[in-house]
Amino acid sequence: MKILAIDTTGQTASAAIAQEDKLIGEFTLNYKLTHSQTILPMIAELCEKSETKPREVEYIACASGPGSFTGLRIGAATAKGLALALNKEIVPVPTLDALAYNVFETDKIICPMMDARRSQVYTAFYRWDNGKLCRLTPMLAISIEEVIQMANNYAEKVIFLGDGVPVHKKKLSLYPDFMFAPAHCSLQRAASVAALAMELVKEGGAVKGDAFALIYLRKSQAEREREERLRGEGKQDDSSNPNGRGAH
Repeated sequence: MKILAIDTTGQTASAAIAQEDKLIGEFTLNYKLTHSQTILPMIAELCEKSETKPREVEYIACASGPGSFTGLRIGAATAKGLALALNKEIVPVPTLDALAYNVFETDKIICPMMDARRSQVYTAFYRWDNGKLCRLTPMLAISIEEVIQMANNYAEKVIFLGDGVPVHKKKLSLYPDFMFAPAHCSLQRAASVAALAMELVKEGGAVKGDAFALIYLRKSQAEREREERLRGEGKQDDSSNPNGRGAH
């Protein structure tokens, strides 16, 4: 089974080609360029250098979120375009699952965190159990204070990773049982997306391109701003309406 995997959900753009238990190649870039500038050239270069013809790929694996709204949509559009052009199915891989998979077979709790802005992170807690990565909590959009409280409740050592760590490392460093993954496994990697996709395919996790859905966890900034604006307009209308709440 040969899989082309992509992840554009966070700061990094990453693409990988894997076949069964072999990682054929991986390109990952965490720099100034936007994902729209990097991901397609990255895939093309990866295929060229590995002498992989796109039609040889059996599945397209794509990190499905949560994450950056723009990044999520770029990844989804890329995966759907490739799936349509090559007549392949997509394997959705939750981003937090793939991030946690960067840390293999530890006896510690794993907590990937992605910066969600507005003083929140996207997160979940994981544990390895008999060779299988198990998610202990739902995927959440919560404050760092809530993350700390949940982590302390385990009364075990916890490994933190993801782009949310640098944002909140000062607070996390106050706790002696909290640890931080090193740079090479701290951010999104398409190789982890590909590895999890291999397992998901066996479990029937591949879907048609038009059935591929993203995990958002919360509304986009544009949607929130629109709702706030509409609420504000509603209050103004009520105050000027003699039959509204502003009437005495």
